[in-house]
Amino acid sequence: MAINFSGEFTTPRSPEQVYHFLSDPNKFAPLLPDFQSMSMQDATHFTVKVRVGVGNIRGSAELKMELSEAVKPLRAQYKGQGSAVGSQVTVNAGFELSPEAAGTKVVWKGETSVFGKLASMAGGMLEPLGRKNIQKLIEGLQTALSEPSPAISEPATASVASDNVAVPQSETDVTASPVVSPADPSASGQVS
Repeated sequence: MAINFSGEFTTPRSPEQVYHFLSDPNKFAPLLPDFQSMSMQDATHFTVKVRVGVGNIRGSAELKMELSEAVKPLRAQYKGQGSAVGSQVTVNAGFELSPEAAGTKVVWKGETSVFGKLASMAGGMLEPLGRKNIQKLIEGLQTALSEPSPAISEPATASVASDNVAVPQSETDVTASPVVSPADPSASGQVS
């Protein structure tokens, strides 16, 4: 089962500030719905653990993620795969950034696929739950990026395979609960 998602919103922050936020898994990953923990393997690879609950099916998903493309300050692309409750999960998500007079336009899109036991047992409940969680993630991003930020200093970076890839260096585990508040009414998005 595949769930496609896309949409856009505008933030008052500059493209550089938005790029640094979206290309830093330590800032981005804790906004995932039902986030439990994250560990960094290197500058572009990390593992994230989230709670999974669909009907009576409960457990955790562990996803090995990669910041597969990072073009400062235009694009951040993630891809990953993992397992959840006896099923395989793949994730692709990307963010395209463009400057606007009032800040930065963020266009987001991606796809999540679930194969196996979870997809067959959850039936029609999986897609509505996926849509709800994607919307929560985007609302969390909008909230985190909603205020203009005074001069943000650039994080320490590691060059990985290209001058266009800049990813913060971190070898720490991060645990936090996501903070999600209502979406900006000017934002639009759809999950299909």
